[in-house]
Amino acid sequence: METKTVNILNVSVLPPQLKHPTIFARFDELSGGENLIIHNDHDPKPLYYHLLGERGNIFTWEYLEDGPELFRIKITKNKEALSKKEDVENINEPVNKASASEKENILNVSLIEPKLKHPTIFVRFDELIERESLTIHNDHDPKPLYYQLLGERGNIFTWEYLQEGPDLWRVKISKKLSGEDDETLGEIAVKDLRKAEVFKKYGLDFCCGGKKTVKQACAEKGLDVTKIEQELQAADKTVSNSRPLPYNDWNLDFLADYIVNTHHSYVRKTLPDLRSFSTKVASVHGENHPELFEISRLVEQVCQELSEHMVSEETILFPYVKHIVAAKNNNSASVKFENYDSIKTPIDMLEMEHEAVGNSLETIRELSNNYTLPEDSCASYSYLYKTLDEFESDLFIHIHLENNILFPKAIELEKEID
Repeated sequence: METKTVNILNVSVLPPQLKHPTIFARFDELSGGENLIIHNDHDPKPLYYHLLGERGNIFTWEYLEDGPELFRIKITKNKEALSKKEDVENINEPVNKASASEKENILNVSLIEPKLKHPTIFVRFDELIERESLTIHNDHDPKPLYYQLLGERGNIFTWEYLQEGPDLWRVKISKKLSGEDDETLGEIAVKDLRKAEVFKKYGLDFCCGGKKTVKQACAEKGLDVTKIEQELQAADKTVSNSRPLPYNDWNLDFLADYIVNTHHSYVRKTLPDLRSFSTKVASVHGENHPELFEISRLVEQVCQELSEHMVSEETILFPYVKHIVAAKNNNSASVKFENYDSIKTPIDMLEMEHEAVGNSLETIRELSNNYTLPEDSCASYSYLYKTLDEFESDLFIHIHLENNILFPKAIELEKEID
């Protein structure tokens, strides 16, 4: 037998000035034949006369419990009570057939007095149990509510725009499970690398800074988190002509070989050109664009750091990763890594090197104004900036595969076979 959801509002916890406005908002959402049960710590008889005067004789009033400490009143809207306004909304608003079996929890705040909007929404949000959602309707973008809700309730909700104007904004606010944290940038990129394009667009580091949540990363850069989360949601619905590579499903030994054959190979092929052209462009254009000298110095630094870094990975770390994979496959014990107690120690060092290279490339991007060519640029200038941009994009994927997939999995695998 299907269990019918009981629509309850406990007004005893509300400030006095919010009680009647909140009840009116909830009553106005009822369809004909639906009811609302209010709980209060005293007899709400004045509400009866207020409701009768404001809405007319369109409801029934039934005491379910009559004190002395708790009063429970069942208010039912008459079936014939739908107003013309509600009829128009029902005609114009599209029906989501996929969720027709579930009653959507909607609050139309455009009908509420401005100073009562946020308090009413907070009351409704606080009534939600985990994984339940509230969809608010408004006549303008309710983005300020996002930040107030985040500030006063913390990171315990998700925010999704269902419709964005120009006359109606619909936002679905869902309460998270207790202890459920936002995924980090790295975790998001591991699941769907298409979303990394959103991070790159806004300069959010999902490689070296991959352990931060979207909210944390946006707060640090002063970015509009609602806009970025919206673009991430849109990426879920994007249909790509090419199937993304399933990096997270690969065996670690295969992933290590892929990194060497694809990304290390690209770095070794590209570094000589970066060195040569950064020096050449700085010597020709440095007088008018002095930032080129610093760019050239940073390019040289990146070249040296990556050259040594790749040798360490290829001669020490990756062979050990293959060793522990073989030990796992053969059910044999693993030997310790070099002179370290755990593989995590050298991995921490490699991640620090990743961060140093990432910081250098971020500085280059800032110095070059996002690789914007000046009017007096030449073909070599254009080639340098184009190559640096491509190099950075490849390095993002390169470091992402190591920091967010290979390294954490190798640490866990070593623990399994110890």
